[in-house]
Amino acid sequence: MIKYTTCYKIKGVRRCYSKGVIIIENVYDLLIVGAGPAGMTAAIYAKRAKLNTLMFEKSFPGGQVVNTYEVDNYPGLPNISGYELVDKMRSHAENLGIEIKTEEINAIDIHEPVKVIKTDKNEYKTKTLIIATGAKWKKLGVKGEKELTGLGVSYCATCDGAFYNGKTVAVIGGGDVAVEDAIFLSNLCKKVYLLHRRDELRAVKILQDKLFELENIEILWNTQVKEVIGENKVEKITVINTSTKDEYELEIDGLFVGIGTEPNINFFEDILDKDAQGYIITDVNCETNVKGIYAAGDVANKPLRQIVTAVSDGAVAVYSAERYIIENF
Repeated sequence: MIKYTTCYKIKGVRRCYSKGVIIIENVYDLLIVGAGPAGMTAAIYAKRAKLNTLMFEKSFPGGQVVNTYEVDNYPGLPNISGYELVDKMRSHAENLGIEIKTEEINAIDIHEPVKVIKTDKNEYKTKTLIIATGAKWKKLGVKGEKELTGLGVSYCATCDGAFYNGKTVAVIGGGDVAVEDAIFLSNLCKKVYLLHRRDELRAVKILQDKLFELENIEILWNTQVKEVIGENKVEKITVINTSTKDEYELEIDGLFVGIGTEPNINFFEDILDKDAQGYIITDVNCETNVKGIYAAGDVANKPLRQIVTAVSDGAVAVYSAERYIIENF
């Protein structure tokens, strides 16, 4: 039992002196928001560093990678499913004693000396904060998309592909996600259209090579969706050729959108600096414009968003947070 000689409060935080050492009560060393690869890695490193840590995830731990059919570029674990990979990360973190709160954060107070996080249930104080909230799927923004989401419009081929066994579907996009989705769906569907607004794909070469080998995939170049049509389910789409300006209808049973992501920043919108696309700006130490707050994984501005870069960010962010605590508390 520590016997305090002097205690006082600064902005609601109780500080006590014990033989010249300042002890802050009821304050976490680190709060981690988001339980994807970046957040899980941060939790593992934080627990190994003996930081008093709490993690928040408003839904199921794992992030977008949970819905990835196969991960073949994570070192040492080839041909592993996204769910299995994240489950290993989660088990690792939980075995070290990380506590995960299924609470949604709706406000943050960044005033010194500590940050105050407010959820729909409680209020938490922390010396440092790592934001690892990831990104969400972009929408097409066309007529009929919203109304038919879940009725044939999907943003996750591995989640919903099984519903279209033997049917005809369309995939929108030209990057890794869209091409992976088309390849995955080709194993289930009779016919797969891949619609891309340009005349060449952005996906990595190995994926393109695999795509071009599949006979039941037809690529529609310079093509965009104008409208999704159907009564209680997707029946067809109106598309336009951006070169010829020709419009026509394509009969399909399902539409899979894979045009990229946008960051989940929510309650940090007016607090942290962002780039033109809305991603949180960080330096090489994952530090944001607010001291003691770090961003890791897909929510941060970076040239490559992959699982391996997310876990790297998680480790770097914890290292930076630990240095900050040593220097400031």
